[in-house]
Amino acid sequence: MSPLRRRLLMALLLLLALGFARLGVWQLSRLHQRRAANRVTLAARSAPPVRLPGSAVERPEGLIEHRVIARGRYDHDHDIVLRGEALQGVPGVHLVTPLRMSGTDTTLLIDRGFVPAPDAVSVQPERLREPGDVVVVGIAAGIGSEGGKPIVHGGRTTWARLDLPALRQQLPYPVLSVYLRQVPAPGVPSFPRRLDPPAVDEGPHLSYAVQWFLFAGLAVAFAFLVVGRRV
Repeated sequence: MSPLRRRLLMALLLLLALGFARLGVWQLSRLHQRRAANRVTLAARSAPPVRLPGSAVERPEGLIEHRVIARGRYDHDHDIVLRGEALQGVPGVHLVTPLRMSGTDTTLLIDRGFVPAPDAVSVQPERLREPGDVVVVGIAAGIGSEGGKPIVHGGRTTWARLDLPALRQQLPYPVLSVYLRQVPAPGVPSFPRRLDPPAVDEGPHLSYAVQWFLFAGLAVAFAFLVVGRRV
């Protein structure tokens, strides 16, 4: 290899090292953001539970990640099936039911949990109804505003995810912009299977940062120890 080509290769390796290092710094910034979000989440979950209906109905965005206790009756005529879910490798769906809260026309959507289904679509929610007054305990989460993609399968509409504008057009009453992920509790039926709140962790950002910095170090070492020693 000519000296010119060696110099060009060395410059390319150093540029790659710079890019790898930049990706490592970016992952560290993502880690800091994740830690900040985790602090907010943990503070919300450790706060006293919010009871609905109440004044929080007027500012539902403040409920996100808070533990909520809601009272009312399920409107099973408008059960919502979220297709394409899985739990521990088992395909299924999530069953979401509007809760007609006492003393208000506004409805709170309740993710009642996971139901196994071999095709991750087909389910018979009428077999999983919970009549009468209920008290629901769960963690509030925001509802997205796009990508619901409702489809009809076997005469039943299923959704890829909750889509607030689309649901507000289909449901015959006002719907809060947050929904409740119901958690396991004594007296709650076995199915749908209620799930514990999502874990609060730092994700893979630190390991990714170490990986990118390692790649940067290897590129620099190769540039100087292998390519550059004969320049």
